[in-house]
Amino acid sequence: MVRSNKERTEATRLALIEAARRLFVQKGYAETATPDIAAEAGVTRGALYHHFEDKRALFRATLEREAEAVATHIETVSMPAGSPREALLSGARAYFDAMAEPGRTRLLLLEAPAVIGFDSTVAIDRENAEGTLKAGLSDLLGPDVGAGKLQALTDLLSAAFDRAAIAIEGGADRKAYEAAISGLIDGLRA
Repeated sequence: MVRSNKERTEATRLALIEAARRLFVQKGYAETATPDIAAEAGVTRGALYHHFEDKRALFRATLEREAEAVATHIETVSMPAGSPREALLSGARAYFDAMAEPGRTRLLLLEAPAVIGFDSTVAIDRENAEGTLKAGLSDLLGPDVGAGKLQALTDLLSAAFDRAAIAIEGGADRKAYEAAISGLIDGLRA
């Protein structure tokens, strides 16, 4: 079967992102060189620079793909629940499951802010999983919650999820963090 130019282009781009992900997880952003990424992907450096302006742009594409995978996992796995509380707790469990993918916490929560900056990291999150969390909080808190308060609570709860994921990655008891998240969510309703 002959692949179209568009299919070959997308295959090369995907190969670069997957190779970069492996190396960024294994060595870290700073220690990963573009010649290594090109070799790992089985392409030339020229092909890498044809698809990505520089290593930072490739890293951002890798982050976007990871964030999209997290959002897709949350939407796919979290069960429709009988209550907004249960939906949020199911989403939290799905988030922790998604973040258990080896290297994902390091890439999205530790390296991303250092490499592409906090604002860009937040923008990637806003384009992906944040909408689901915000909708869940809106359902929990009802129509009287103001937009500013809803955004602030979304930001704070998202930060709590991220901090929990980092702790869990480091060996902390996941059940303890799930219980703490449950307590936070219950406190919002009070």
